[in-house]
Amino acid sequence: MSERLHEPTAGLSGKAMRRVVWGSFAGALLEWYDFFIFGTAAGLVFAPLFFPDSDPSVGVIAAFATFGVGFLTRPLGGIVFGHFGDRVGRKITLIWTLGIVGTSTFLIKFIPTYNDIGIWAPLLLMVLRLIQGIGLGGEYGGAALMTIESAPQKKRGFLGSLPQTAASVGIMLATGIFALCNHLLTQEQFLAWGWRIPFWLSALMLAVGMFIRLHTEETLDFKHRQTKPQEKKAPLPLIELFRKHPKNISLALGARLAESVSSNIINAFGIVYISTQLALSRDVPLTGMLIASAIGIAICPLVGWISDRTGQRKIYLLGAGFCVLFAFPFFLLLGTKSVAIIWISMILGYNFGPTMMFAVQPTLFTRMFGTQVRYTGLSFAYQVSAILGGMSPLIASSLLALGGGEPWYVATFLFFISVVSFVCVWFIEPLPLNTSPGKTQQLTHDYHFLRKQSHEQ
Repeated sequence: MSERLHEPTAGLSGKAMRRVVWGSFAGALLEWYDFFIFGTAAGLVFAPLFFPDSDPSVGVIAAFATFGVGFLTRPLGGIVFGHFGDRVGRKITLIWTLGIVGTSTFLIKFIPTYNDIGIWAPLLLMVLRLIQGIGLGGEYGGAALMTIESAPQKKRGFLGSLPQTAASVGIMLATGIFALCNHLLTQEQFLAWGWRIPFWLSALMLAVGMFIRLHTEETLDFKHRQTKPQEKKAPLPLIELFRKHPKNISLALGARLAESVSSNIINAFGIVYISTQLALSRDVPLTGMLIASAIGIAICPLVGWISDRTGQRKIYLLGAGFCVLFAFPFFLLLGTKSVAIIWISMILGYNFGPTMMFAVQPTLFTRMFGTQVRYTGLSFAYQVSAILGGMSPLIASSLLALGGGEPWYVATFLFFISVVSFVCVWFIEPLPLNTSPGKTQQLTHDYHFLRKQSHEQ
């Protein structure tokens, strides 16, 4: 399937482009760091601290439930901030989302435990997680667009993947800090106050990210659209999205599932599965994810660079296909209880599955929507599908209990989700960037005409 119909635009270059990339990276890093420290804490400490009266397995399920509720408000954040991002601008919207995410995460540090204030402890934790979800909902789409919409088109796969490396850096920082605290502190110290250290550090990251983002310019694509005459009564971006791109929004939702579900099963659920069900030291999965994410920092831009030459769709298919094939072997390798094999399985699973898809995801999804609804389209597709991803540790823990401690129901769940994503990606037909609303149908017609001509030749 051809993905190049138009010649690329020049985009920004040099210092201006580097500043845009750093601005996107800083915000995305805060998002992923906050995301992963909550997931790691949910697997390691939230059960005894916030649900101490529950059976240990029930406590873990309850802890992952607090992790999952944040995903319920992420679509709301995606819709609200997507609207303002498409109407007012990418930059100002991202400043608001960054502030909401960073502040709510930092405040988790101050929540007393269940032994101090009873039921109010998990309730406060849930409220802050819900607020965090709203901010996170508007962050992803804008952070991706800040880079992609200002980059030269033939480099958008590579440059668009650079902020995506923030996910691996975020995982490395989150697991690294937890691993360091777990190694240096006693069990009593870690449960008493050590687990709060990663949440305290989010304030520092918020300050740095806000400084960089305040000095970042608006994207070229958005500026270009602002120079064109606007409709006096333009429909809401969400309505326009479903009116102009009903097929693409459905395919993007399905394509995103494998990346979201596999990432959360390998990371959040994988850590608690290895440390509790397999009864190994917490250092084993934490170190495994630390190594996997460190490798992911190099893999992500490499995959983005390759995608500029092969097309993002082909790379995404490889990632989804790997998740299909690796769903059962992943748990078989973990079951050996060999530290080296467990690390290898986490490295392979994380980098050839979710990381490969995540590296090209924003560039591929950007090519599915016009500029006037692009922020809304990316945010909606990413955050609605993230609900299932966020619930994956909870679902996996429940399936593990249903299977009597055996992981095969979990592997089956991952397998079928990955198949759905593979099929959706197969049917994606990317549109050229800088597509205006009035040209979408004509471009689609031209695209199919070119395909027909190439087949006839």
